[in-house]
Amino acid sequence: MGSHPHTPTPTTPAGRDGLAAILARPAEALIALDFDGTLADIVPDPDQARAHPGTVEALAELAPQVASVAVITGRPAGVAVRHGGFAGVAGLDHLVVLGHYGAERWDAATGTVQTPAPPPGVAAARAELPGVLDRFGSWEGTWTEDKGRALAVHTRRAADPQGAFDALRGPLGELAARHGLIVEPGRMVLELRPPGMDKGVALTEYVRETGARSVLYAGDDLGDLAAYAAVEKLRTDEADPVPGLLLCSGSTEVRELADQADLLLPGPGAVVEYLRALAGRLADRTG
Repeated sequence: MGSHPHTPTPTTPAGRDGLAAILARPAEALIALDFDGTLADIVPDPDQARAHPGTVEALAELAPQVASVAVITGRPAGVAVRHGGFAGVAGLDHLVVLGHYGAERWDAATGTVQTPAPPPGVAAARAELPGVLDRFGSWEGTWTEDKGRALAVHTRRAADPQGAFDALRGPLGELAARHGLIVEPGRMVLELRPPGMDKGVALTEYVRETGARSVLYAGDDLGDLAAYAAVEKLRTDEADPVPGLLLCSGSTEVRELADQADLLLPGPGAVVEYLRALAGRLADRTG
């Protein structure tokens, strides 16, 4: 019993309540995890990101003891599955990967990705986009990336990347608004996508689906704030509170996330150790 790593104690009362609920009724617990920066170390080229050593083993120890393990990521679900090495692993039968912020879903039980049809606004915007680019003289040098459920216009290859970005921001905003989409600006890229695609929505819907009565969420970046907010809403619901535990991977690098976390961990290696330790504690309770 004493061979398992120690699980650090959450620093907040709400976090301690969340951990206690997971330990008391693990079969009703949802373990939800971001991928990049949480289960995979951050690397300069995202295509080279892979799950931290020991991740799959830790999840395989933990998953059979809880209601479900879900990886929630902005990446396509299939990419996260490949980079994580999650397919065909004994013990991970109930693992779910919610990709594109929940728009895609991969279930280990079937090994298939479910991708709902894109909202009609995406198809309409796709049809109009070349004309908009041509009308504003920005066709030359821009590159449109079709993500299926979103369209991204990259201006980095234009003769004047910043000028093209600035010139297109308004027209693409109007195009998006006409078709019920939003524009998400990035580094020399403007992405047109449906509203409401975030990790908080994905997590809340999956909690409802599984009927989980406690939830752990681990993340590392600003995109995880929506999931944090969803857990906070669940655990402060006066009518039907669901205890939750918020882990921050990477300690204090993203201050906004760290300030809201119940427990700070210094990176994916520490997250994996925490999951292994939690699996060990649950095994000790039932053994």
